[in-house]
Amino acid sequence: MSTLRNGLLALMLAGSTGFAPLAHAAAVDPKADVAEDKVVYHVNDSDGQAMNALRNVGNQLEVNPKAHIVIVTHARGVDFLMKGAKDKNGSEYAPRVAELKLQGVQFDVCSITLRNRKLDKSQFISEVTFVPSGVAEITRLQQREGYAYLRP
Repeated sequence: MSTLRNGLLALMLAGSTGFAPLAHAAAVDPKADVAEDKVVYHVNDSDGQAMNALRNVGNQLEVNPKAHIVIVTHARGVDFLMKGAKDKNGSEYAPRVAELKLQGVQFDVCSITLRNRKLDKSQFISEVTFVPSGVAEITRLQQREGYAYLRP
């Protein structure tokens, strides 16, 4: 009984000496207190960036499920969002993209890239959104919407 009393006394003292946040932190879900961060990921090379972007976004959502994330693609960065696109190990990107889309991630494809590369919207998976210009969209998200910029 003395041990229990000493433990309770220690907790009460911790609260009176400024250590209350430590006692409180153990009982609170760390994900419950995260901000709704806004982040734009810039992908312009599928071979070098797509897997890193998808992994980074997944990691970010693991610790901050409230984050608003947009992946903006242009140039060769649009390739991983095309139907049947696979990584260097032969795994399709589409299932992971679909998982992240269900978690609220937006995948933007540059329409100027489509025009310049003579690509058609029908060549892309259904999870994408087409924007007039990838770089203009990145600028808009940063300047007008307050998004942080990341390049995987």
